[in-house]
Amino acid sequence: MSQAMPSAQTLPQRADGKERRVLVEVTDLKKHFPIRSGILIQREVAAVKAVDGVSFQIFQGETLGLVGESGCGKSTTGRTILQLYRPTSGSVKFEGQEISTLKGEELRKMRRKMQMVFQDPYASLNPRMSVGRIVAEPLVVHNIGNRKERDERVAELLELVGLNPYFVNRYPHEFSGGQRQRIGLARSLALNPSFIVADEPISALDVSIQAQVVNLLQRLQNELGLTYLFIAHDLSMVRHLCDRVAVMYLGKIVEIAESEELYTNPLHPYTQALLSAVPVPDPVVEERRQRIILKGDVPSPINPPKGCNFNTRCPVAVDVCYDQDPELVEVLPDHWVACHRVI
Repeated sequence: MSQAMPSAQTLPQRADGKERRVLVEVTDLKKHFPIRSGILIQREVAAVKAVDGVSFQIFQGETLGLVGESGCGKSTTGRTILQLYRPTSGSVKFEGQEISTLKGEELRKMRRKMQMVFQDPYASLNPRMSVGRIVAEPLVVHNIGNRKERDERVAELLELVGLNPYFVNRYPHEFSGGQRQRIGLARSLALNPSFIVADEPISALDVSIQAQVVNLLQRLQNELGLTYLFIAHDLSMVRHLCDRVAVMYLGKIVEIAESEELYTNPLHPYTQALLSAVPVPDPVVEERRQRIILKGDVPSPINPPKGCNFNTRCPVAVDVCYDQDPELVEVLPDHWVACHRVI
């Protein structure tokens, strides 16, 4: 049973009454990677169900956090939305236009509005290219401006992300991790996108540098009107940065809510377990609170369990959890949960 989110037209307002416009709408999105066997003739014998029927919306100007354990499908979701991976099935709409079926020049034009900041600043920059060439590459690919105009745009972008424009002739190995991530961010902004997928952009950085990058992301969002899908492991940083948070487990969304609502009133057992592991900077509260320890390992995405994906580790699972896959249902205003014990 696939998750059921309402159409964009049925969610015109936030819980506080402010109007909001849907920028990205994902409906029953699936991305399965085939596993093939055979030497001369290869047959598909199974599939890795990395993303298995997720539905959510991202509103213009907001930051939606996507959290979950490693291997749950967060990065694959982000890349499939941007069509870096073509979806197995499902719908991805950007500004109301279906993009999962676009090809060639139409898709290339649409990608000017959607960009990505990758997780590893050491691997996402070409070591043989200077900073100027790296940041200018999107302009070259899309044939924007002449040489002088591109150089001026590169200098402007480097200043925008807090780097000296005189660094254009240096190479990635001459920079720290935080500076490299700023270079990657400058490259993603070259085409004036409205939507950016930030795939764990701070996880590879020192803690002292993480706050600088997050503050930069917030400043750019305010100045340029950007919309983010922020993929992360650090739940405390997600609470600080994101307007809404979606929790993912084994290829499915299990809970979506406004950030403060999710952190103060988590309803899904998996969300409760995740948040119980976040340290609290108060020794009295930390001593009193109860950790929820999940038993067992995450099942294989090749052969997920029947019914709810979380039933093998859930401390409150009942018979229906082993038989029926719960739908994502709005149980409180703007608070969606996929759990038989909550619905």
